[in-house]
Amino acid sequence: MTNSRALAAEADIPSPELDSEALVAQLKAAADPLRVEILAVLAQNSYGVSELARIFAVGQSGMSHHLKLLTSAGLTTTRREGNSIFYRRAMLAPEQPLAGLQQALFASVDQLELRAEVCTQCEAITLERATASQQFFAANADKFRAQQDLIASFPVYGEQVSQLLNNTPLSSRHLALEVGPGQGEFLPVLARRFSQVIALDNADEMLAHSRAAAETAGLGNVEFILGSTDNLADHKVLADCIVMNMVLHHTPSPADIFKDLSRALAPNGALIVTDLCRHEQDWARANCGDLWQGFEPADFTGWAQEAGLREGQSLYIALRNGFQVQLRQFFKPSI
Repeated sequence: MTNSRALAAEADIPSPELDSEALVAQLKAAADPLRVEILAVLAQNSYGVSELARIFAVGQSGMSHHLKLLTSAGLTTTRREGNSIFYRRAMLAPEQPLAGLQQALFASVDQLELRAEVCTQCEAITLERATASQQFFAANADKFRAQQDLIASFPVYGEQVSQLLNNTPLSSRHLALEVGPGQGEFLPVLARRFSQVIALDNADEMLAHSRAAAETAGLGNVEFILGSTDNLADHKVLADCIVMNMVLHHTPSPADIFKDLSRALAPNGALIVTDLCRHEQDWARANCGDLWQGFEPADFTGWAQEAGLREGQSLYIALRNGFQVQLRQFFKPSI
């Protein structure tokens, strides 16, 4: 016997049984044009009910009904961010009976071309989120270190990121990119290990802090770029290594960030991401400008895979204040 059900029986492990009601629920949930479009939109980002109602120009009560059907069928899931609930696509474990159907459905949905008006609303919401984040950092640049220290100060994870960088096999150490360098604390580490370093930030006030720190440290091989990750192609950036420390929970669309950075990575290049694990301390949103209350490890894994990256090492650091930090390593395969 070679099939999975037989192997499970031989090991006395109960194999999940296909539930006809669950199958019908998933098929029913997918049997609606609007719900199919919702699944397509949720492939790239998480949205609240009001945002999805706005994207598709429908009432909130109607949107709630559609989302309830999708969630009950296991096609979407929710996460709470402060007082708001955001929806995203669910991901069944491979051994679950309906996992194959779910993945086939998502693969088909992802081939659909979204309507222009839907894309316009999605872009508008992303821009609004980014603007809110920029405004926070513009108003709080001088207080950023103290606010960030409330959660996870650089010394908590800086040494581990440096060690992970040292242990990362790279075919070249010509160019490194740091996204969101903050106070510039990690720039000396990169400047010692790479011929050139680029520091990218979309907030001019924060970039000024990084530039001042680099000047104080006498770093002569660091270039500063004001912009976002989707501008990297304009600057023809092709980095051997990209580092992003405690940035993603401030960004409007983390999945898009992974795709932008994958395009900016040279073949065999490495992406090192440090960020918060999922938490329920919603005060961080108001005090630290967080858009997301951390991430599940599976979030990073899924976004990296969608961006064409393969997973490397992982390290998790538990903090006394109840937060947990995840250090993740990803590689871009050679062409």
